[in-house]
Amino acid sequence: MGDFEPNDLDRRIWAEELDAFVPAKVFDVHTHIYRWAFNINPDKETGPYAASIGKHFPEVTKELADAVDAAMMPGRQIERLGFPFPFAGKCDFEASNIYVAAEMEKAQDSAALMMVHPGMNEGDILETLRRTGAIGLKPYLVYATNGDPPEASITDFLPEHQIALADRLGLIVMMHISKRKAISDPDNISEIRRLSEKYPRVRWILAHCARSYSSWAIEKAAASLRGLPNVWYDTSTVCESDALDALYTGVGVDRVMYGSDDMIGPVRGKYIAFGYAWAFLSDSNHSLNLGHCDSRMTYIRYEQLRAMKRGARQLGLTEQQRNALFHDTARDLVDAARADVRAYMGS
Repeated sequence: MGDFEPNDLDRRIWAEELDAFVPAKVFDVHTHIYRWAFNINPDKETGPYAASIGKHFPEVTKELADAVDAAMMPGRQIERLGFPFPFAGKCDFEASNIYVAAEMEKAQDSAALMMVHPGMNEGDILETLRRTGAIGLKPYLVYATNGDPPEASITDFLPEHQIALADRLGLIVMMHISKRKAISDPDNISEIRRLSEKYPRVRWILAHCARSYSSWAIEKAAASLRGLPNVWYDTSTVCESDALDALYTGVGVDRVMYGSDDMIGPVRGKYIAFGYAWAFLSDSNHSLNLGHCDSRMTYIRYEQLRAMKRGARQLGLTEQQRNALFHDTARDLVDAARADVRAYMGS
């Protein structure tokens, strides 16, 4: 397993910068619970994620997630929304969905989403929801049917018949926006507006600040998205404070929720933005001359928490707003979705 035990640098950052910022109760709305064995691509050991989660976190249980949280956010009570890892190409969807549901069932206050692909029909999804108790859907752009996933529309990987079912049940949909312009793409903006208005009972979560790893994308989109009553955002792995500031001020901090993207969060490094691009920087993928400073890297999660804190400076978050950002908004969202799903399944 990966080495997630904090060193002296991590402990200093936590004590001096983060301990007073993170409330006692945390709801992590973006956690991947999976087994590397569910990646059934024949070239998986040389493919994407082999050197990261495949090597360091090949099996994520509820207990491992708890241990990571205890090490990185000591003294906090953690609840979470868990869902599978979307392995590109060939993925064992059935095993993934059964596994995450079983792990989340160990924690009374946590919940699971089922991973979906465009080929699933209503019967497939309903059967899995009944079998697992999941309260929402996790689509992903790598399963898009348009032939070019980086430029996929939402309905290329979450077809509208699945969205209609989510509306009927009141499901959460964890959406990782595609397209190179991310949420600022006019088609993404118009599609989110159309779908949220046509299907008002779907509870959309736009992951990674609506995939705004820097401020430019959400700055362009926020005015069109602000006020949509069934759209929320998570902060997972966004490490630039300007992006968080643009999100808080653009759509309202009351629509934003903490997410870790574990087991990405315990990796050391940072997602950096430049121009209209962003990339992951680690201690093994750069040739920077860092002899003038302490060159060690801390966790992605700490860089994200730093950005969440610094991005909120001009707002001056109250204690109530911090509690909502880290826990209360997600708790209310999950509880409402769970109640709606249970009512439907019981009918």
